Amino acid sequence: MSKFDNHQTVRKFREQNPVDNSTPVSPLDADWLRHLCLEMGADDVGFVEISRQEIADQRQDILVAFPPTKTLVSFVCRMNRENVRSPARSVANVEFHTTGDEVNQIGREIVATLEQKGIRALNPAMGFPMEMDRFPGKIWVVSHKPVAVAAGLGHMGIHRNVIHPKFGNFILLGTILIDAEVTAYNRPIDYNPCLECKLCVAACPVGAISTDGHFNFSACYTHNYREFMGGFTDWVEDIAESKNARDYRQKVNDSESASMWQSLSFKANYKAAYCVAACPAGEDVIGQFLRNKKEFIQEVVKPLQDKEETIYVVPGSDAEAFVERRFPHKKVKQVGNGIHPNSIRGFLFGLPLLFQRNQSKGLHIIYHFTFTGAEACQATVIIKNKTIQVLDNHVGTANIHVTADTDTWLRFLAKEENIIWALVQRKIRIKGSLRLLQAFGKCFP
Repeated sequence: MSKFDNHQTVRKFREQNPVDNSTPVSPLDADWLRHLCLEMGADDVGFVEISRQEIADQRQDILVAFPPTKTLVSFVCRMNRENVRSPARSVANVEFHTTGDEVNQIGREIVATLEQKGIRALNPAMGFPMEMDRFPGKIWVVSHKPVAVAAGLGHMGIHRNVIHPKFGNFILLGTILIDAEVTAYNRPIDYNPCLECKLCVAACPVGAISTDGHFNFSACYTHNYREFMGGFTDWVEDIAESKNARDYRQKVNDSESASMWQSLSFKANYKAAYCVAACPAGEDVIGQFLRNKKEFIQEVVKPLQDKEETIYVVPGSDAEAFVERRFPHKKVKQVGNGIHPNSIRGFLFGLPLLFQRNQSKGLHIIYHFTFTGAEACQATVIIKNKTIQVLDNHVGTANIHVTADTDTWLRFLAKEENIIWALVQRKIRIKGSLRLLQAFGKCFP
């Protein structure tokens, strides 16, 4: 017998487990698993098999995170509505963070119970911390929203939040990956709880949600997440570029510095989330709205609209023009959003997210890009009718063709490379009017 086989831990295990543990685990009883999740504190739960078509685009990432995944357990925890509705950011933020901590703790306890029963399981973070080594790419392990929809826990509203049929959008989501099948799986509900009342449109301070369903990711990200990720990076650059304390105070006032301190010492502050606050959807929520719509708007929506606050926008963006037009009493502050693609793939992926459609008005242009060097590839970007398409390879007849060295282009995007110098050195070459490249840049300020 080898030294390994004779080890006390190995011998004890084999004495207690004479049966081959490679035998497949029987499917878990869905009722038992549901009861376990609810007992641990979840307010609702649903199950999705890994092969489900609705999460096909997430499957590879899920299996990388936990290769033996057979089932995804999606669960929700309710937030206290009046806290989220409060114009006082301290009240709303404590509610978001406290409920988020509960989601992580409940997920952990469910996993611990399953592990005690010999079932392997993993609970990715509800929100933060994330995989920041991937920033600004996909920094999350599991996309909780599509999993929740597939599990029958609601549908996405026009504000891009999941609306639970009973609890409305006053929920936070958790997902658990387990190495076992379940006797019964859930399916998406057959209607969308979203009322399309457009109150989220009316409450949003940056115009991120449009009445036609368009969502301006950049506007929401720049303001609401000012003290997260890219906004924090932009603040650090303000510090680095300041000559002295007086110069810094001209860029960042005392209130903003204190808010950053609060985010660093406690948890990051959401600047708005007014879309969640204003939403009246859900069986438990809708009564106040239906009883007196005018009163609901006066009590819930109007205070958010009337609040005097600083709104963070990228210069030249649709959000900047919207705030100045719609909320002149709110103070506009021009900032960077800290999004600097570190790959061509990231650049192309981010174009639809950063696209400012009102800046593209009147454009109907096909751009061909050829990238050489470290990340050689071809792509087509079509901007027309205030929409954008990003396609692999060269498609159609281009109005302008840009050929660029990968590293040079990424430095140009990060404002570390002068494009005129790059053109002189032929590290960037343009076939067509430079005016069209300038028009392109205007769409992504």
